[in-house]
Amino acid sequence: MLERLSWKRLALELALCCLPALLLSVFLGHLPWFLLAAVAGLLIWHFHNLLRLSWWLWVDRSMTPPPGRGSWAPLLYGLHQMQMRNKKRRRELGSLIKRFRSGAESLPDAVILTTEEGAMFWCNGLAQQLLNLRWPDDNGQNIQNLLRYPEFSRYLKARDFGRPLHLVLNNGRHIEFRVMPYSDRQRLMVARDVTKMHQLEGARRNFFANVSHELRTPITVLQGYLEVMQDNEMPAALRDKAFGTMREQTQRMEGLVQQLLTLSRIEAAPALSLTEEVDVPFILRQLECEAHTLGPQHRVHLDMDASLKVYGSEEQLRSAISNLIYNAVYHTPAGTEITVSWQRTPHGALFSVRDCGPGIAARHIPRLTERFYRVDKSRSRHNGGSGLGLAIVKHALSHHDARLDIESAPGQGACFSFLLPLRRIVAPSNRIAH
Repeated sequence: MLERLSWKRLALELALCCLPALLLSVFLGHLPWFLLAAVAGLLIWHFHNLLRLSWWLWVDRSMTPPPGRGSWAPLLYGLHQMQMRNKKRRRELGSLIKRFRSGAESLPDAVILTTEEGAMFWCNGLAQQLLNLRWPDDNGQNIQNLLRYPEFSRYLKARDFGRPLHLVLNNGRHIEFRVMPYSDRQRLMVARDVTKMHQLEGARRNFFANVSHELRTPITVLQGYLEVMQDNEMPAALRDKAFGTMREQTQRMEGLVQQLLTLSRIEAAPALSLTEEVDVPFILRQLECEAHTLGPQHRVHLDMDASLKVYGSEEQLRSAISNLIYNAVYHTPAGTEITVSWQRTPHGALFSVRDCGPGIAARHIPRLTERFYRVDKSRSRHNGGSGLGLAIVKHALSHHDARLDIESAPGQGACFSFLLPLRRIVAPSNRIAH
């Protein structure tokens, strides 16, 4: 193992250099001149090695230092070892930075690193997509210049980072910002897209408001009649009418609760196996009889393939089909014809309900599957509609890889249809086996 560079080694090197001068001076004399020449040679040799070291550090910059002898050997070896350690540390640091960036890229949130003054020096891909930042083009830019929102600037200047900032961007997205100290005079900024949560919260508020509104009317009617019955003696005819109205309102509340339970059950249903064989023609024949009972003056025409069965959930498909047929009965004038079709097509099993009603304006069609949405609110309530039928249809069909298609125009009736994919159709061999 090489010795460390020390004053003893340098002194020994100087002594060995002067020894030949001493020997020559014994025979030839002129000791000072020989000593001067020996020291000058030693200085020239050191100067030559110093030039080689400078060339290696600033010009050559290779990993292997030049070979050295004497006192220069441990020095060059030590420099080489220090360079190798620094290289290893840089490699470890690079790997650490790479792992950090890889982890930050996999986060479901936008991540931005800034200085305490707000200068951005890194951001992940989601931050570029969500906040329209550019990396590395925006390196060094102040984050307040990139996100020009007064609320955002006030939040950073207030330095009260114990609470998040809820910000609505120009594109309508709702973003939640959190800022945390990251390192010495640096900040870690996390931005999360909470648009869906905001929409769900709004839908929840609207849902409860709509349910309260739907239940308020029948409860008010029942309460009013009960107060009248309690305070006054009512004639038999008026009492019978009151009881009839109270019964209708009770049935209306019961129907609303049943629809809510059905919708909740369908929405909360886990992934279904959909291996149950559903006899849709049998369901249609039953619903045809019920439709005649609900609307005896309607003409219901059934056009179906009696052998066409499908795989799925019988409960959900029955709910979807019955709601579409009942809607046609409720919302079309008496004496009109309703055509129910169930046929095989090259793309799957097609179900449709076509009526000759007043039709639906184009602006209403995209919202028909929303909960409690009605085109004609007064008429729907008069018919006992809850506004949940098409929402039930939408969720039931989504479990069967299908969607509801609506074609309608004012004065031209409406057609509600859905297409179950070919893989849902029960093959003839399977039907014979059953």
